Amino acid sequence: MPLYSQDQINLIATKIKDVRFGMFTTTDDENVLTSRPLTSQQIDNEGNMWFFTSDEAAFTLHLAHHAQVNVSFSNPEQNLYLSVSGRAYLLRDRAKARELWNPLARTWFPAGLDDPHLALIRMRIESAEYWDASASKMKQLFHLAKAAVSGRAPVNIGKHTTICL
Repeated sequence: MPLYSQDQINLIATKIKDVRFGMFTTTDDENVLTSRPLTSQQIDNEGNMWFFTSDEAAFTLHLAHHAQVNVSFSNPEQNLYLSVSGRAYLLRDRAKARELWNPLARTWFPAGLDDPHLALIRMRIESAEYWDASASKMKQLFHLAKAAVSGRAPVNIGKHTTICL
């Protein structure tokens, strides 16, 4: 029996569909956090997020021992902020790479699917949090100004939701 709800997976996918890059954060052997921009290629029906990467990228060496990762997405124009956590694995799966391939990937892999360093990261999503400030800018500014005057934290400027898969 799956540990996730398909509706939850679809919600995450919908939230990030218009966000081009996510900041992919890993931990190295000294427990130092580092991040780099990656483009999510797909969130499949099993709750996996897929990324293209090069097996020469230093951070990929740490995934075998430090699989716990985080990817954060933001779309300030839409007042959307999403943080996704899970376990990541470096794979060399040509069939999956072929399925996910798109013309923009050639920017990073000029030799295309024949690039010897083309690899995939499969991140099994474990949880996600999002902040969706769908209130109008004027309403947000009103609540922020009210908070500044009253000395109390702003309320009603957005929605925070946690999804556990």
